[in-house]
Amino acid sequence: MLATVLVLLSGCSRLRPKPKDEYVYVTAKTTYLRDRLAAVSNRTGNVDNGQKLKVLEHQRHYYRVSTDKGESGWINERAVATQDIVDQFEALQKQYARVTVVAKGTVRDDVYLHVKPGRDTEHYYRLNEGDKLSLVTRATLPRPMPGGAPKPKEGEAPAPPPMEDWWLVRSGDRVGWMLSRMMDVDVPDSVARYAEGQRIVGNYILTKVQDDAIEGDDKMVPIFVTLMNSWKAGLPYDYDQVRVFTWNRAKHRYETAFRDRNIQGFLPVEIKTDPGQPSANGRPSASTGPAPAFTYRVLAAENGPVIPDPETGISTPKKLVEKTYRLEGNITRRVLKPGEVAPEEAKASQEEANKAAAKKSVKKRK
Repeated sequence: MLATVLVLLSGCSRLRPKPKDEYVYVTAKTTYLRDRLAAVSNRTGNVDNGQKLKVLEHQRHYYRVSTDKGESGWINERAVATQDIVDQFEALQKQYARVTVVAKGTVRDDVYLHVKPGRDTEHYYRLNEGDKLSLVTRATLPRPMPGGAPKPKEGEAPAPPPMEDWWLVRSGDRVGWMLSRMMDVDVPDSVARYAEGQRIVGNYILTKVQDDAIEGDDKMVPIFVTLMNSWKAGLPYDYDQVRVFTWNRAKHRYETAFRDRNIQGFLPVEIKTDPGQPSANGRPSASTGPAPAFTYRVLAAENGPVIPDPETGISTPKKLVEKTYRLEGNITRRVLKPGEVAPEEAKASQEEANKAAAKKSVKKRK
């Protein structure tokens, strides 16, 4: 009887499902494993950001893990991300795999990617200075204040909290949110010199022209559509100025051929070819044939103030005005249908809307 019971118990243990392997992933730029949890310990291996580690044991605030090379040791739980966090990053990557890229940029300094905008959100991937970025969308949130916001003086209304911008970016196969101030939009020095103290948030090649007098083998000079904004963070729009820089072949320099400012613009910008319209006599001309063109979107006057979503920080206006311009030589002309009247646009001065957005965001988060 005893032998029979032992056989049955051993059979049940074999039928019991094997515990699923647990993994964590290194978030630190680089760190090491150690052989024991003590003030004095020995290194047993080095690990780098993104590396997958199998969990062997969990004590206090440390994991005992093993690498795919067979190295094992203890690592602080603050230096790793759990599978749940990594799954969130992978879901973010799938969600934005085919979304339109609105600009290109470069990492200014080593920085972490977060699963959501905000300094207190989970982070995993670490980008290095000089890494290339594809910008997807922007969010704006209140910036944390050490010790909390200063108390207003008696009789004064509380000042709106300072804001900061975040960008959802792609770098290789890595996707996540990063602080806007940790990256720069890619723009050539020949155009950046004309920024006039503003921040360039987008720069696009509209077309190219030939200038045989310039140095180098490539004699084709790009014509740029450039978006600019003030350096103030937390604005509910992406840019307040659009400029077109054409090339003066006589003086071999860039010149401003078009400027639209004091607007509330929203990314993305579309670069395309305008087919033109038939001329009265049926013969194509410079103003009726195909030409390089671009389309951007600005806030409609009837939309009212735009307040970023207090949870996501993303501004989503309901009513926008599309503006299309074509380049004819060095002249830009707006493309409108016969008899069409351009809709009224909102202006970029929106100080009260910014204050309302900040107050609403703080109240929602509380």
